[in-house]
Amino acid sequence: MQPALAKEKHHTFMADIQEIRRRVREHMKKDAVTEGYKADRETVLRVLNEALATEIVCVLRYKRHYFLNMLAERITQWNGKSDLNPGGLTVGCHSQYIEGKSLLDMIREDLVAERIAVESYSEIIRYLGKDDSTSRIMMEKILAMEEEHADDMDKLLETLSQDERFASQGNC
Repeated sequence: MQPALAKEKHHTFMADIQEIRRRVREHMKKDAVTEGYKADRETVLRVLNEALATEIVCVLRYKRHYFLNMLAERITQWNGKSDLNPGGLTVGCHSQYIEGKSLLDMIREDLVAERIAVESYSEIIRYLGKDDSTSRIMMEKILAMEEEHADDMDKLLETLSQDERFASQGNC
């Protein structure tokens, strides 16, 4: 005598895709958070901004460590003190901190900042000339990186601009 086989229940998942699409599109006009979101929005925004600030400070610290091997080391060689306090960075900075309202605006501003760095560093290199070849060579290395960054931003801006024109023509 064989044991009785347990009957398995099979549940079919059927989502009302049309209704989900309608709700999502309706809610997208408000913001990216779905209706079912339960967390306190203001607390989450505060916590996320704190995390963003933490990441930015960490990036600044990492950059400081990186540039300590270059610019700050050279400053120290001249018995100077490198200042990377976030509160005072805009005082000596050649570029401006402009956020941009859209992704294209942000990339444009990044490109502007990269090009300002390229122009400024080129002037620094010319000024240093043969009088301080060590600092000039260091600045030339940094300039090469900035030129690469500017090229990357330029290509990205061109690609996204083409995509935006394509989408605005109703081709998506």
